[in-house]
This record gives sequence, C-alpha cells and structure tokens, in this order.
Amino acid sequence: MRRRPLQAASSRLPASKPSGSTLLAAAPGVLALLLLNALLSMENWFPTLWPHPVARLSFELAMVLTVLALWRAGRPAAGNRPDRWLAMLLAGASTVWVVARYLDVTVSAVFGRQVNLYWDGRHVLDVAKMGDTAAWQLAAAGIGLLLLPIVLYHLLRACWKAVLRMLASLPRRPVQRAAGLAGAALAASFALHGMAGWNTRWFMSMPVAPILASQAGLLAGQLLPGRATALLTPSPRFDGSLSGIVGSDVLLIFAESYGAGTYDNPMHAARLAPARERLQAEAARGGQQVVTARVQSPTFAGASWLAHAALLSGVDTHDPGAYELLLSTRRPTLASHFKRHGWRTVSWQPGLQKPWPEGGFYGFDRYADADRIGYRGPAFGHWRIPDQAAMALLHAQELSSPRAERAPRFMVFPTLASHAPFRPLAPYASDWQRLLGPEAYRELEMADARQQPVSWLEPVPAYLESLDYTFRWLGDYLATQAPPSLVTIVIGDHQPLASVSGANASWDVPVHVFSSNPHLLRRLRAIGFEAGLTPPATSLGAMHRLTPMLLGAMEAGPDEAVGAAE
Repeated sequence: MRRRPLQAASSRLPASKPSGSTLLAAAPGVLALLLLNALLSMENWFPTLWPHPVARLSFELAMVLTVLALWRAGRPAAGNRPDRWLAMLLAGASTVWVVARYLDVTVSAVFGRQVNLYWDGRHVLDVAKMGDTAAWQLAAAGIGLLLLPIVLYHLLRACWKAVLRMLASLPRRPVQRAAGLAGAALAASFALHGMAGWNTRWFMSMPVAPILASQAGLLAGQLLPGRATALLTPSPRFDGSLSGIVGSDVLLIFAESYGAGTYDNPMHAARLAPARERLQAEAARGGQQVVTARVQSPTFAGASWLAHAALLSGVDTHDPGAYELLLSTRRPTLASHFKRHGWRTVSWQPGLQKPWPEGGFYGFDRYADADRIGYRGPAFGHWRIPDQAAMALLHAQELSSPRAERAPRFMVFPTLASHAPFRPLAPYASDWQRLLGPEAYRELEMADARQQPVSWLEPVPAYLESLDYTFRWLGDYLATQAPPSLVTIVIGDHQPLASVSGANASWDVPVHVFSSNPHLLRRLRAIGFEAGLTPPATSLGAMHRLTPMLLGAMEAGPDEAVGAAE
C-alpha cells in the first residue's frame, strides 16, 4: 500500500548528473563528430589534389546535430540502440555532402573556377590522359574513384551510429535545453553575417548546400529540354564589307592559356619580356607593326571552346548552356561573314582528336583536325602535334601560293603548347620546310624534350617556357614566312589554371593585332588598342564585345583607298 507514494516521490527527484561511465560512453560519439566536421569543412592544399582539415565549424553539421538532439530528447527513452535507418540516411546524405565539398575546394584551387559536374565530368578522362600516366594507373585511379564513395559511406555510417548512440546515452532534458540554445545562437550568427560589416561566420566553413543547389541548376539547364532562345545575347551586325582589309589573309590564333597574368604578375612579365621584345622586333623585320588590348574571357583555366565561340560569334558564352544553345542555332559567325565576302575559311584544329560535328555551326570551308592536317613527324605528349609544325603545314597548304593565284584566307588556329601540363615541349626549328616531313625533329632533340618532367605541383616554369616557344616561332614566321598583307590576331583564350595565375586572378586576356596596314592599326588604336605588345590596364570588355569592334576596324574610312596593302 505504501509503494505508490514512494514511486511518485521518486519521479520528482532531480535528474542525476552524468556518470563517469556515461561520459566515457559518449567519447566515440565526440570523436565521430570531430571527424564529420573535418570532412565537411575541409580545404585544399593549394594547388594540389589533396585536402586538409581546418579549425572551422561546419554550420550544416551543427544544425543537423541540433535537430537530432531536440528530436532525441523529445522521444521516449529507447536505450542506446541507434536507429539503423536514420544512420543510413544520414550517411548517404553526408557522403554526397563530403564529395561535393572536396570537388568544390579542389577544382577552385587547381582551376580557379567553380566545379561544373556536367562539363568537368565529360572531360575528366581527357584531362587525366594529358600527363605521363600509364593505362594501369588510369585504371587503378578509376577503380579507386568507384570504391571511394562506398568506403566513405561505411565510414560515415559508423560515425553517425556513434553520434546517435551518444545522444541516446545523455540526459534528455539538459541536452534539449543546450541544443536549443546552441542551435539558436549559431543560426543567429549565421544570419547576421554581413550586417553592419560584422563577420559573424569567421569560425564557420562555407556551407555545402549552395554548391549542390548550383550544380543541380547547372545539370537541369543542360539536361532538361526546352531551353529558351532568350538565353542568348543578340548577335553583332555582320553587315560590313571588310573594305578595310580587301585581299588580305587573316590568321586568328587562339593562344592557349595566354592570360593577362603574364603582364600583371611581375615575375611572369619579367621572365617573358625578352621573348616579347624579340617577337616585336621580328615582326618589324617582316614589315609588321603590332597593337594590343585586353578583354575579359568568358572562361577561366579551361573550357577554351567558350572563348572561341564568344569571339567567332559575338555572343556571350560565359554560361556553358548558352554555348550549347548557340551551336543549335544559325547565328552568323566571323567564318560565315568572311566566306560571304570571298574569303576561303579554314578551321585549323591540331588538338582536335575526335569527330566534332557541332563545329559545322561556324560554317568553315575546311575543318582540319589532328588526323587531317598532314603531320608526319613524331608525337609530343598528349597533343602529339607541335604548334610550329602545325603552323608550317597551315602555311604550306593554304598560304604558300602567290596571293594573285588564290582567294584570301580567313584561318582560325588554336595553339596547344601552353596547355597544361605544358610539357613535353617540342624544340624550336629554324628550318620550316623540315617540319613538313617525317624527319621534323632529330632524335637528340626529341629525347631532350621528353626528359623534361611534367609537374602539376610546380607548373610555372614550364608554362613560361611554352609561351617563350610560342613567341619565338611566331616571330620567326612573321619575319620570314608570312604573306606581306597578312593580318594576324593573337588572343588568349583564358587565364592558365590558378596554380599558375595565382589566387583571385582576373579573367582578362591580351589580344595583339599584327599588320602592315597602317589604316587598320590606326582604327584599332582609336577603339582602345595601344601600340606595342603591352596592353592597357583597362579591359575593352567581355570577349564577345570585341567581335563588332574588330569588324568595325576592318571597314575602310571615307578618306581611305579600298584595297589590299600588297
């Protein structure tokens, strides 16, 4: 009869403090939380592929932990047995979160831009093949990439089991109060960031959710049908007659990874200064002067095709979706414009090693890829064909005939030497004729070139050497080979990867125009170009806006005689 009062009294006793055994049981959960936080807040050992932990808090992990603690505290006691389904759900979500975090910080460090799962996923194998990587190494890396998410999932599931077990072992009411207060404080700190200049997230890592939301938007934009044509900016008015360059051949060179950092970085600028002086002197020896400006590329460290499309069409292609849409239209291009006015148009693509039917959009008379330009010499690295040899073949096949016996040419030639990883680099050849045959390079030259190490960790020396090589063969070509009236436009497609250009580099690239036509050079100076090879500090704007500028400069003024400089 006296047991009920005793039970009622016992229910009113204050909660006991956690025992030593309770705290000891919570230790695995604490260690698991530290590991989860490290994975979700990792940064990158710039500029490598390796992550490293930082002393920051994952806001998303803190919020999930707050919700779990409140939910656990509000449920009837169920012992220390964790909920398997909840651990599996949390482990699956965390695996996606951790992989997204790693990709974001790594791609940002190495390439200087946000990860794009749609585009980067399509080209990851091609990038892997660029270095000195054996087939078995690629296969092993592929197997590792497949196994890593599985291993990661099991590791994270064990962590979440430990966390759930810890929460179940702690006193319910104190945990509920502490979780509520901590969660409210962290949420307020996150929300107040930036107000009145306050930095209330100094101890937090950047959340992963915005990264995933951005990727979902990119994937939806690429994979879902019905893209609106309103996404594209208007095309320039291709209504001129090219009267200012009648009869002149035009060579448009997209210099791979040739960025404004080669001027803005003092060390890079000093290293390349002699090569640039030699290039300008050689051009002058061939009767050519040069003017220079800078523009903003639509891409950074890769996706060169976005820059090519921007200049050739005059349409903004900084959004890869716009590029995809552009190729499905019949918008005018520089190639179609020159072709309409009597130029033979040539797309010279030594780096293109597989069919590219989409290229038909541009309307060139001739597409010459790696298998169709006629190179018979030895292969150098992933790209096989050295730039100087490609230029020698282009000249022999399209420009060697006397100008009076052929139509003028409009030619587009993307270079390869300054593409990461920048080696092996073919030696410069003084004999252009020898580059046309199978004995283009001697055995000793090839052996020396192939012995130079490929390094993703210290790429700057090789990058600068590759530009020195480009300037050297280009200068020699302008001095000794080029037709007298040739107009040569050299433009960088984008900055090199961030491990070369540095953190927070601009997206600007230089553009040079070499010509013996003084009227053309004067018109270019009038729109912002400056004499010489050094660009002004101010950009002319986005690359697609350069297209109408060039078209305008190629129109003769009212006081100019119409005709070729020849």
